[in-house]
Order: sequence, then C-alpha cells, then structure tokens
Amino acid sequence: MRRVSRIAVAGAATAALAVSVSACGGTSSDAAKDDKNKGVALAYDVGGAGDQSFNDAATEGMKKAAKEFKTGEKAVEPVDGESDADKAQRLTQLAKQGYNPVIGVGYAYAPAIKEVSAKFPKTSFGIVDDETVKADNVSDLVFSEQEASYLAGVTAAKATKSKTVGFVGGVDVPLIHKFEAGFAQGVKDTDPKVKVVKQYLTEKAEDGGFTSPDKGKTAAQGQIEKGADVVYHAAGLSGQGVIEAAAAKKIWAIGVDSDQYKQNALAKYKKYILTSATKDVAASVYNLAKAVEDGKAKGGVVRADLKSGGVALADSNPEFQKMKDVRAAVAKAEAGIKGGKIKVDSTP
Repeated sequence: MRRVSRIAVAGAATAALAVSVSACGGTSSDAAKDDKNKGVALAYDVGGAGDQSFNDAATEGMKKAAKEFKTGEKAVEPVDGESDADKAQRLTQLAKQGYNPVIGVGYAYAPAIKEVSAKFPKTSFGIVDDETVKADNVSDLVFSEQEASYLAGVTAAKATKSKTVGFVGGVDVPLIHKFEAGFAQGVKDTDPKVKVVKQYLTEKAEDGGFTSPDKGKTAAQGQIEKGADVVYHAAGLSGQGVIEAAAAKKIWAIGVDSDQYKQNALAKYKKYILTSATKDVAASVYNLAKAVEDGKAKGGVVRADLKSGGVALADSNPEFQKMKDVRAAVAKAEAGIKGGKIKVDSTP
C-alpha cells in the first residue's frame, strides 16, 4: 500500500477532458514522436470521462505517459447499449491508427480485447479489472480491491454510532462482490455487533448501475432510513448520489477508486466524505505505457494490492485525521494484511 495517506490520482482528469467526444472519435493529441507508436489509447468503460472514478484515473495515467514520453494520446467514449462487436471495432481502429498500448478500461472489454489482440500481435493491449484474457501481448491490470475495502470496513465500524452501516454496489458482478466482501469482513472483524445493510443497484451494467446518481441516492436513503450512519459505495458515477444522500442527512460517506474528498464535482459534499478506498489505475496505465516505451512490455496478470501500494485508504479529510482511534485501528489492520496475518475474502 502507498500507506494510508497516499492517494490515487484521478480528480484533475475531469477538467482535462472537458471536450466532448463521439463514439467513433475521441479527445486526442496525435503528435507522436515517430510513425510506429502514436502513444497511449484508452477505450472508456461506462461512465466515460468525468466519472470521478477509474475512467478519470486511467486518463491521468495516459496523460502522464504522453507528457513524459512525448507521444500522442487518445481517449474514446463508449456508447449506450453497445455490443462486444462495437468495442472490438473501437479497439481495432486505435490499433490501426498506431497507438500502443491500447487499453480497455473495464472488464466489459474482455471479449473484444481477446479478439483484437490476436489480430495485432505487435501491439500491446491492456485491460483494467479483468484477468481472463491470456495472451503474450495483453496485460491484465487488476487490483485487490477487497483489501482497501477491508480498511474501509474497519473505519466504518469504528466511526458508526448507530451500529449500522451500509454498502451500495453499482452492479451485482464478481468485481463489486470483492468490495462488499472486504468491507463486510473489515466491519465484522472490528466490531461483530455492527450490522451491514447492502444493496446492488442493477444486475447488469447496461441498466445504469454505474451511471445513475439517482439510483445511488435512493439506495443510500433507504439504508439511512434503516439506521445506517456510514455508507460505503462501489458504484462509479452512481456513487455521487450515495454521497449526496449521506451529506443531506449529515452522516459519513466512504468513496471509492479515487480520493473523492478532493474531487471538484463533489466539493459541496466533501465535509461528509470521511475517506475513500482507492486503487491506482493511473499508475497501472502509466506503467504499461512505460513498459512499451522501454521495449519491456509483456503479457500476464499485473496485480496491484495493499503491499505494492496499488490500493489504499485516503486520509485527506481533516476530520479523519483527527480520529486517532480509527486511524490506529486502520494502521493495525493494514499491517496485518501486509504481513499475512489477515486474509481478506474476495467473495461475500
């Protein structure tokens, strides 16, 4: 872990991507230093630019690489209701245009990455949040989200006064189950008397589980009515609604993926964002781009966890910093996970 105070970068990407993009186009800077590699290309997942989540974090990594290596960059938006064939076409266009690496931001790109990477063996591909694609030119950029979520659970169990906390998951899929599992375990290990109420917004991503703040708000309101005074979300853009609902009732919200306390879009609610369970998607994107630049890119699973610094718990809220008992419990749990004494479940 980057230690508890280390934060995953993401927030600045929203302003950087203010230019709107189309399904077949994107924001780009194509001034590559040679014809062989135009630079990093991202194919966004649902939510797209400005999601205050991992799309924005991936963008930050892309921009850092483009600036440092003096290459171009390109980011392409998804389309509502698109098929795997649509995703494959998007990736194919980016590869043909000379971008390297080409990264699918989200597990939904797995079938398309598998198909297109086979057609462009000299291009390096990456996929965030999936490790099912096995190819020499595909890097599976995955995270131990359950570990950061465990720390979020410890925090919630120590901070609650009502002995009830909530979890809102965007979509009922294995990836989000990792967040729930770690959070619930962290709560239970800290205080077995604390109840966790949970809700998933949708069964499928295309139904808006990651892109509907209104759904997140309604779910959080329901949990607050049941007594929850700390609510943790793993719901992408829908999490804005969770945080809004928590702020309205002056209870704690726990953010996800990026340090949501520092995000401009959530500034009006920041007082109530106690912490965030972060994952450094930006670093994963940058590191793959650097490997390509250095001629050292190779396929396989690249896992970021607490010990490597790839996941963490943010502490930028001054109120969190004042909570000595909470921070001590988090530090103890962090050491236990890193040292192997605490094994965090990845399934509920």
